[in-house]
Amino acid sequence: MSIGPIITCDADVAEGAAWLAAQVPQFAIALDATGALPLRLRSDGFDALIGAIISQQVSVASANAMRAKMDAAGLTHEAAIIAAGEDGLRNAGLSRQKIRYALALAEAGIDYPALHDVPDALVIETLTAVPGVGLWTAQIYAMFSLGRADILPQGDLALQEAAKILFDLPERPKPKQLASMAQDWSPWRSVAARILFSYYRVAKQREGIS
Repeated sequence: MSIGPIITCDADVAEGAAWLAAQVPQFAIALDATGALPLRLRSDGFDALIGAIISQQVSVASANAMRAKMDAAGLTHEAAIIAAGEDGLRNAGLSRQKIRYALALAEAGIDYPALHDVPDALVIETLTAVPGVGLWTAQIYAMFSLGRADILPQGDLALQEAAKILFDLPERPKPKQLASMAQDWSPWRSVAARILFSYYRVAKQREGIS
């Protein structure tokens, strides 16, 4: 199965944005407000996913503090996490739930380089099989760590709110409704997400909300 287009540079994002603007008038309006879209590519592999797990349901400051403790203790790869065990992870500031998730990820044996060469659905299936890696986390990983061009995290509240404002909907769309809307945005749904993320910030600034 084909894995579709991969986003590797700003030109790829610009290509997707131009296509979306030509297909959907609302996206042209949003792009006029947001300007050029960010690339937002980030590292992949175990380090990226353990960072996502650490960041769940805590403040940025708390997540950074935990990550700093883990880095200082050398807890940066699977073998070190497994060797540290529950006590070592607890000393690094992880909660009982995050300890369970970190160990599960370390023991999952994911072949991260191989994920670059498999279809989106298999990437999501592989990652969400690990406790602590939900659909949103897997989709964000596919978008920004693997550069997949046709992923839309329909459960993201910011995307839902941006879609409500941009498409003048009576209420924030539910995930299934947003996913249905986004079918027409393929094969550039990841760029549509970038537009909506950027437009959300613009819209909230207009409303005086930081």
